[in-house]
Amino acid sequence: MNCITKIKFFDNMKYPVFYENVPPIKLYDPLSDFLGAIEEGIVQIDYIDVVKFAGHSCPTVAGAYIMSLMAINHFSEKGRLVKRGEIKIIAKGPKEGGTNGVTANVAAYICGVNDESGFAGIAGKMNRKNKLVYNDILDCDLEFEYENKSIKLTYDPSPIKADEKLFPLLQKQLKGLASESEQKLFKKLWQNRVKDILLNKDNYQNIMLIKSNKFL
Repeated sequence: MNCITKIKFFDNMKYPVFYENVPPIKLYDPLSDFLGAIEEGIVQIDYIDVVKFAGHSCPTVAGAYIMSLMAINHFSEKGRLVKRGEIKIIAKGPKEGGTNGVTANVAAYICGVNDESGFAGIAGKMNRKNKLVYNDILDCDLEFEYENKSIKLTYDPSPIKADEKLFPLLQKQLKGLASESEQKLFKKLWQNRVKDILLNKDNYQNIMLIKSNKFL
């Protein structure tokens, strides 16, 4: 497959329109700038990017996106872009527990960091490894650290209720008993809840517990 075909394929990719209305996340990526990967290192992460990274769109992925967005906005000062690759993420552990890993990996992708397997940098600069760690006694879902600030975020999507038909349809889907029309309805209802989580900014304070401070 040549490059033109690849570009055309991605241009024709179909997904729910509301993805494009989710606030984007903008960062400055020193590594991309240094190596000429992205002009001036200005990176924009959109919700569709994390959907492709995670392979799905769900309340957990949406929550990780919102937490990352809120943390990066918290660290931004006077319009100065936060540096991608320089945010440390402490995630609720254990790594394999529940959706802990999914949440952490989405946030790490956005922030451009990784665990011990990450990029070690060039001549001691622009290191991205060991900036995603898990803590079994963490009192939040994600803690972000950047320069002299930190922010702790806990996400609870339960105030955003799903349609009452959603979970019965999910069971039929899992059992292979859903008709074609029921499959379509399930997908629509599933994404409708994600939409309600992502697009109603007034709900962000209802689904987040936020603690922030500056380091001494």
